[in-house]
Amino acid sequence: MRDTPYTRVDVAVLEQNLGAMAERARARGVALRPHAKTHKSPDIAARQLAHGAVGLTVATVAEAEVFAAHGFDDLFIAYPLWLEGPRAARLAALLVRGVRLRIGIDSLEGLGMLAAATRDTDRSRVTVAVEVDSGHHRSGVEPERAGALARAATDLGLEVAGVFTFPGHSYSPDGMLAAAADEQRALRCARDAVFAEGLACPVVSGGSTPTTADASAAGGAHDGGADDVLTELRPGVYALGDAQQWELGAVRPESIALSVVATVVSRRVDDDGGLRLIVDAGSKALSSDRAPWASGFGRCVEHPDARIVALSEHHATIAFPPGDTAPAWGKRVRIVPNHVCTAVNLVDDLIAVDDDGTEEVWPVAARGANT
Repeated sequence: MRDTPYTRVDVAVLEQNLGAMAERARARGVALRPHAKTHKSPDIAARQLAHGAVGLTVATVAEAEVFAAHGFDDLFIAYPLWLEGPRAARLAALLVRGVRLRIGIDSLEGLGMLAAATRDTDRSRVTVAVEVDSGHHRSGVEPERAGALARAATDLGLEVAGVFTFPGHSYSPDGMLAAAADEQRALRCARDAVFAEGLACPVVSGGSTPTTADASAAGGAHDGGADDVLTELRPGVYALGDAQQWELGAVRPESIALSVVATVVSRRVDDDGGLRLIVDAGSKALSSDRAPWASGFGRCVEHPDARIVALSEHHATIAFPPGDTAPAWGKRVRIVPNHVCTAVNLVDDLIAVDDDGTEEVWPVAARGANT
């Protein structure tokens, strides 16, 4: 028996999720390049490639270094980078060791830094992708400006792979369908702007977990249709799931592969007859992420009507409605964190459990790889 809390992965559910997304990509005729910042695990990444993924998406140069060290050599850093000092040298070193890199750009300034950082490397191993804003309003240029930036990259001697976006505004209860449509419009406009410059645009990349959600799970989520502009999908959370996706309807509860196992250490009866349980997993195991629309600080796998109403560093308070049967002292509960990416980054290892109860320890090798 393991001490709690620990972070558990149901291997059978993980495999079902990986297979289902791979099949969805094949059915759409697009490449799958999953975002590894969700799991930060070479073990899970290897399974994604075994299911047909063409490479990985990562968030930082440090994540690229970790996955390259584990043999993954086709990586997309899907954010603009400011490449000076050690970071520039580290990126160049990845190219020297033979890693194929695609780098996101959204400004002439960032593009100039990338050109300088890769000047003395084999540029056949690096391409750029222009990030466009499809409504999330984080990074990215206006779609109609993508062509001009692609032309500037070409003039600097860099190969343009294409365009990409992150439809992050899909992370809201009523935002999935609209964000998927926004993604298609923005990427089509950006692709056509690149074409107008006389350049090729082989990669048109998008797809958060909500915008690639199974239509039956998400009430009819966008599946591309006959006018699908995408050539590549980059979902991340789909592999493991989390409470946000559960509450959005983007994943079914039975498709959530990751949970934090905690022990009931205290119980009390509320004035209304409901029960409040204290378990030994708090913000340092679950993370404190909570969207404004979320019903609590996570969800309980075996008790979907219970709500996690408060977190301290090492404890969570779980409220059970009157009449609901709550676990006794010493019993274990599985809690699905609101945001799996931040919860995984809190632990050194994932405990992978097969259907027969066999356990493996999967290191979270890219934990803290933030630079």
